[in-house]
Amino acid sequence: MNLFLATSITLVQVLAPLVLSAGSLSDRINEIIKTSAADQAFWGIQVTDIHSGRILYEQHQDKLFVPASNGKLFSTALALAYLGSEYVHTTTVGSGVSIGEDGTLDGDLVLLGGGDPNLSSRSVPYNPKREFAVDRLAPLRELAQQVSLAGVKKIAGNVIGDDSRYVWQRQPSGWSVDDSVWGYGAPVSALSFNDSTVDVQVLPGHAARAYARVAVRPDVGYFKLNNILRTATTRMVPRGLNLDRPPGTRKLTLWGEISIHSRGRKLSIAVDDPALFAAQAFRQALNEAGLEVEGKAIARHSFGHQFSSLKRSSTSPQNNYPTELAAINSPSLAETIKIVNKTSQNLHAEMLLREVGLRQRGVGSYQAGLATLREFLSKKVGLRKGEFTLLDASGLSRGNLVSPAATVKLLVHMWKSPGKEVFLSSLPISGEDGTLDWRFSRTSARGKIRAKTGTLAHVTAIAGYVSTADQYNLAFSIMVNNYGVQASYIRNLVDKICVVLSESKIEGDNDDNKQY
Repeated sequence: MNLFLATSITLVQVLAPLVLSAGSLSDRINEIIKTSAADQAFWGIQVTDIHSGRILYEQHQDKLFVPASNGKLFSTALALAYLGSEYVHTTTVGSGVSIGEDGTLDGDLVLLGGGDPNLSSRSVPYNPKREFAVDRLAPLRELAQQVSLAGVKKIAGNVIGDDSRYVWQRQPSGWSVDDSVWGYGAPVSALSFNDSTVDVQVLPGHAARAYARVAVRPDVGYFKLNNILRTATTRMVPRGLNLDRPPGTRKLTLWGEISIHSRGRKLSIAVDDPALFAAQAFRQALNEAGLEVEGKAIARHSFGHQFSSLKRSSTSPQNNYPTELAAINSPSLAETIKIVNKTSQNLHAEMLLREVGLRQRGVGSYQAGLATLREFLSKKVGLRKGEFTLLDASGLSRGNLVSPAATVKLLVHMWKSPGKEVFLSSLPISGEDGTLDWRFSRTSARGKIRAKTGTLAHVTAIAGYVSTADQYNLAFSIMVNNYGVQASYIRNLVDKICVVLSESKIEGDNDDNKQY
């Protein structure tokens, strides 16, 4: 039974009509990328029959490409291999002092990060229809309630957000300065509440020249907002909506114009210090739970100079909070990587890399994580040294380079691994969910592809698994770099290739490959 074909599929083709030759699969694919605009780009493709290992198509398969978010295939495979599908993270609340008889905690209250990527109100298991519950403070309210039930009525000290489980390294190598402003480039921390972001919802005012209506969620007073964005009566506006955030500040300025006809915009803004942000949000949750907090919210980090090495360490900074007052567990790793791959969540991928580094090499740094990743790909997957250069876990770094052949080797390895089903279930399904929810939705490929997408400026990639018309299973990687046309044009060609793969019939008698 084909896993992708649980329901009947309407064979409707809405991509631009493709005139197929009577030749081989190679002829079909070559015909798709034959246009002059596509020919200027750098294409890398490999398609392999998983069971037999027979290569059905390849072009520049050994060349190196910027993979964009295809890099998450490598980091989530690593996490499954070294942490296991049932792995969970625990966020705790503790203190260095005991609770007084009157309910006073005469010291600091510490929110200790355990590397949980989903310390948020996110819907778990993954829900393609609703990402977050309305109350963004929900997990922190649960912890605050536990603190109250433990007998605490007053905190005389500060509320500390402690993310020292991982080395304080905001960004991996190869990220741009601009990335740090937006949610997709949120800094990496072992204490990440609400993906270390705030959402700024912008709606037009009710009259011409009125200031736009702005709401921040969660609103815990982390940013100072200066709203000088005006409402225009025309549908087209000359200056548009702009956001300024000077480096090193927590000041946001919204300026420009928004049409009165606009349905609004949502901007995801990264915080600069996730541990401080979490502490500030937790302090608010404590107050709203009826606990008095005299101190302020502060952050506590561990820094590189505190470790003997950032690649491997036998000792690490120790935090002793003997009075444990609350704890909350994360979802399992199986659910975590589903969110990483289906929604292409950069921060979560980076956190998992550091968790692997901590568990395998004693230090939660990206250097330790990358060293373990290289070891995994070389010794377990069988990649050669020159087949990949990976500088982060998310694929956001433009210093990443991977060949299509290396990607297919990883995919075949995961297909044959104990983590196969978990890995497969984490990938977006064509026309149904994740980053493929709208792609292939009205084609014969709907439901027949599980694959990870990747997109940066002048980079388009997709890699994963496809079920053919005669229910054979193929592993494929398509990477396109350095094109000068619209990304949508290249993506359309890539999707045509995927449809051709799903409609193809594979000759041979390797029927074992028909079973998922």
